[in-house]
Order: sequence, then C-alpha cells, then structure tokens
Amino acid sequence: MNPTRRTVLIAAGAAALAPSLPATAAPVATPATQPYASYWYPDSFPSGTPDTGITWRSLKSWRAADDPDLAFNAASVPLAARFTPTPANTTARSGQARIQALVSFGPTSSNPSQGSATADHYALTHWAYLDELVFWGGSAGEGLILAPNAPIVDAAHRHGVPVLGNIFLPPVAYGGQLQWTRDLVQKDSAGHYPLAAQLVAVAAAYGFDGWFVNAETGGGNSALGSAMLGFVRELKSLAAAKGQRVTWYDAMTVNGSVSWQGALDSQNQAFFQAADDMFVDFRWSSGTLASSGRKAVQLGRNRYELWAGVDVESNGSNTSVNWDAIVPTGKAHVTSIGFYRPEWTRNHLPAGRTPGDFHAADDRFWTGRSLDPSRPDGSDPWRAPAVSVADRSTVSSVPFASVFNTGHGLRWYEEGAVTSDTPWNHLGLQDRPPSRRWAVRTTGQRPTVTFDFADAWRGGSSVLVDGELDQPVVLDLYATRLPITVDTVVELTHRADAGGVNVELAVATAEPGTAGATPPYTYLSGGSSGSGGSGFCGSAVNSVNGWQTTTVRLTGLSGTLHAIGVRLTATDGPVRWRLGGLAVQDTPRTPAAPTDARITAASGGDLRFAWGAAPGDVRHYELHRLLPDGTRRFLGGTCQRAYFVPGLRPEQGEQTARFEVRAVGELYTASAPVTVTHTW
Repeated sequence: MNPTRRTVLIAAGAAALAPSLPATAAPVATPATQPYASYWYPDSFPSGTPDTGITWRSLKSWRAADDPDLAFNAASVPLAARFTPTPANTTARSGQARIQALVSFGPTSSNPSQGSATADHYALTHWAYLDELVFWGGSAGEGLILAPNAPIVDAAHRHGVPVLGNIFLPPVAYGGQLQWTRDLVQKDSAGHYPLAAQLVAVAAAYGFDGWFVNAETGGGNSALGSAMLGFVRELKSLAAAKGQRVTWYDAMTVNGSVSWQGALDSQNQAFFQAADDMFVDFRWSSGTLASSGRKAVQLGRNRYELWAGVDVESNGSNTSVNWDAIVPTGKAHVTSIGFYRPEWTRNHLPAGRTPGDFHAADDRFWTGRSLDPSRPDGSDPWRAPAVSVADRSTVSSVPFASVFNTGHGLRWYEEGAVTSDTPWNHLGLQDRPPSRRWAVRTTGQRPTVTFDFADAWRGGSSVLVDGELDQPVVLDLYATRLPITVDTVVELTHRADAGGVNVELAVATAEPGTAGATPPYTYLSGGSSGSGGSGFCGSAVNSVNGWQTTTVRLTGLSGTLHAIGVRLTATDGPVRWRLGGLAVQDTPRTPAAPTDARITAASGGDLRFAWGAAPGDVRHYELHRLLPDGTRRFLGGTCQRAYFVPGLRPEQGEQTARFEVRAVGELYTASAPVTVTHTW
C-alpha cells in the first residue's frame, strides 16, 4: 500500500514508553520484490520466452525450502467448524444442495500475495452459503496450476469454507498442449505419480484444502485416460491423508478424449468415484441431472457431491436458469449448485464503481431481489442461494468480535479516526459479517441497511441503517452458539449521524420454533436520546471520536447465546445510525507482542518485513510507520508474519524511518509494539 500521512496524533509519550526490540538500523542489501500468488506448469514450458511480468516455473521442481515468497503466501487461519441455525425462511433447506463457486480473484500472473492499494476488489462476504471455493485461473502463456492467495484462504477458513487450488489443462483452442497433461500424470520408476505428491505438498505448505482438476486438452487416448484416472486416485489418497479434497471437472472422459457430458454417466463416473465430488458441465438438462443424482446414489455416493454448473460470468443474477432442475421448491433438491464466475457482481459494474456499488450487486446475487433472506421475493426469477440453501455460521466460541470490516475500503480507521486515506483490499483482514443480510423485522417502513464505506470505527466499513423508523426495527446480526457465563458481556460501538434513536441489544438463548420465525429475543432496554445522538443502558458507556461503546452484562441469562441483534426505536427522524463494532467476551484479553521484527529485503522504498509469532491467540498483525511529527500511519495488516510495503519515501529531514508491528487479538485489542528502523 502506498502510505499517506496519518491525520491523528498519538500521545506524545506513547512511543517512548512502549516496549520494543532492538531496531535494525542498517539498510538491508537484499533486493525487495513484490510477492505474488504462485502458479506453475506441471513440468515442461511453452516454446519461446515468457512475457514481461510472467515467470515460468515447474511444479515438479518446486521445493518449499526454496520458495522465496512462501512466508507471504502461506495461509494461517485454520478451517473453522460450522453449524446450521434454524433457516431464515421456509424454503431454505439444510442437508441438501450445497454451493461451490469458481472465482477468478485476479490474473494468473502479477496477482499480489497480500492485497493491494485499491478498494476495487471482489470482496466476497456471503460465505454462509458456500461449501467450497475454487481459486479459478490459469493460462497457456502464464501457468496452469494456481495456489490461492493467503488472504482468500484465511477469510474463507474463518467461515468454515475450504479453498481449492486450480489445475487447468486448457483446450487446444486456448493454447493447450497435450504434453502438459502427460507431464501431470507422469509416473516414476516405482509406479507412483510424483506430481500428485507435489500438489499435496504445495497445499499443505500454503495452507489450503486441495485441488480442482480441470483436464480440457483434447487429443488424448485410452492410455492417457487410464493414466489420468490413476493420477486422480493417487492424488485423492494422498490428499485425504492430509485432510485435503479433490474435485473433478466433467471434461476428460475415461477414454482420454474431452467430451463434456453434462451428467454423471459411464464416461466420467470412474473419475467421480476417484474424487470427492464433480462439477457437472453446463450442458446438463433436467433429465440428465435427475439421472445423475440417481446414479450417484446407486454408486453409494451422495447426490449433493455433484455440482450442477451455472455459468454466471456474463449475466450474473440476470442469468436464466432452470432452477427446478437443481433446487425445486416442492420436493428434495436434485444436486448441488456450482457457480462459475460469480465475481460478475463486480466485473459488470462500470468504471468508477465503488465498494458500495459492488456490495449492492453482490447482495442481490446471494440474497435475492428482496435483499432480506427472512422474506424472499417469490416472484424473483433469480433464485438466489438464500432462497434454497440454509446459511451456516462459525460464531461458536468466546471471545467473538466484529468491526464489520469487509476486507476492502476507501481508507483505514482506528477508533473512528483515519490512520490512512489510501484505498486498500486484503481479505485476510475481513470480519465474519452478518450472514443474513439484511434480515430486518418491523411492522413499519423498512429502512435501508448496507455496508457503508464513508465512515468506520475500525477497518474500512460500518453497518449503516438509514430510514424513517416509524416503527421499531429489529436487525438480526449473528446466529451464534456462544456459552453464557456470569462474566459474559456484549459491547456495541455505534453512532447516530442523524435523528435520535434508542438502541436495545437483542439476544436469544434458544432457536426460533420454526424456519423463518423471529428468534425469541430478550431486549436489554436502551434510554432516550436527543437529535443526532443515541442512547443505551448498560454497565459502562465510553465515547471516542463521536462513537459510543456500550458494555452490557447478560444478567439473568444462562445457557447458550443463539442469536444477537439490535432493536432501534426512533425518537427523532429520519435516522442514520451506524454500527461500528460488536464484541462478546467474558475476560478482557490483550495479546502479547510479536518478536524479532526486522526488514529482510530493501530496494529503495520497497521493503520486506518479517517478525516472529506473538505467543497466544492472534487474529492478525498490523504495521504502522511512526512519523517524525508524532503521527502514526497505517501501512497494512496481514495474518502472515511477513509483509511487503512498496513506495516508501523519506519524510523531510528524516534519516531513519521507524516502524511498529503489533499483534491484534480477536477482540481487536492490540499488543505493545515492536519496532524496526530503516536508514535511507
């Protein structure tokens, strides 16, 4: 990220009092280069030389110990366990159709490892409906095997979603060469498939969950088909031993030719049996999906291990789909759904699109025309995932906190103040957002509820409720499984930008009685407020930069917290009210500081940083620059223990730049800083 001057002063003595490690005072001679997401050919390369910015690499020769960018590319968040709350509506089902998404987050080459200085990014947030994410990409001129960026894996894992790397053997019309297929399935002298072992080793080293195998290069024969089947079987066996998965794409058949079936049949069932699941090509029909589901059951498999491909790259939520062939409303679902390129929600928008524009389109895609999963629009021709598939949650342990950070923003905020006005994206910094966006319960006018990027308590966004509020409004926030103790408290950080509003915390200690019903909330009462303010009764209230943090004890409640929301009652309207943070805790926690902060490489103002892990639980790390005038400027954050910052420049009269690294915990409390310096 290109830094800009921070606008907020820190206390004059804070930097002097904070503990720090010995600084690295001398410049580092090793050149610092931008780390990118990794990609490979199986073994051999195309003829000629790569274009500028492209590096040809052989997967066969890859070794983790020799990977200079592994520290930037290895994900660190473990795959979270999920649970399924009572569905938000009467049509969404659990235990039936699942959803897979094939997403291209960026180009194959020159795709930054840890975000970049733009808010224009596919910041996927509707993880609650996803069961598998494929990091789509690859090209004949760049590389065919892609490892996903660490921020994407970290964000997905927080929501319990496994992420697969992509193996793309392209059609001949797109530059595919049959030799690359042969390279992939080559055997060693012992009869094993060395690249199968390499793929499993890459996924283990990078921290993702397996591979999507897409063999579309034509011209093969039965011998090649047999070799591919042996390869997939060994890949799955090795992958399963490491907790990884393999998904097969319906393209190559058992005779080695490429013939997209649009079904599970005799031409591809051996590959389906060798893999964990299969993406059924878009050529399916109502009849072929029905027969595919029956065949899966006959094979002793689950019909929902078949993803019926739905191509949304061109038309997104305007795509015409025979939904009753996949997820009929009146009977059991037939198969699962495989979305191809749902990042249409960003890509179809015109130049100058904003994060708000993107989230409006993305909510339409995942939630439907009503923009409220608790009351889907039955006349909507686009049957959004929220209509058919029950949402899932990973909010099951204390502490839990959210600052409603979507993983991109127009600037960076800390305690309501701007600490960098550079646009940014980094999905590893994304929170667990409310899964049911936006479930609003009122007998009056429904306000508009959105992620808003004009202001935030922390990160890049907040939740904005905007409307008349002529009747009380209940906004569902989180389905949870949080244990309640005598020490459990809930903190809300909020602000009224216009109007007056009473705020009540809504908590439920049981599930709704039926699908689509309101959780059995208890409302912890709030107080009156004047125009432009907000009131809340709690054990403590603190105000910073216009934001109010209220701490509420769950007195008299016990058992398990199943749902959290807020109830808003206007005292003066119309109302514009922001929610900037929510936390559930029983013990205050401040993380320990990281260790051994250092600059590992430098090229002018391009610096590579590294540090040792802070002991205990850490959500992510943040890097600031301490400027000569006493301000702190946010440079970036990451879940990794390495970070690249480009384009730094000396401040006027500055001989040595000073940087601070902090560990940030689940409650967004930050450790003391460790410091490192760089002499210009």
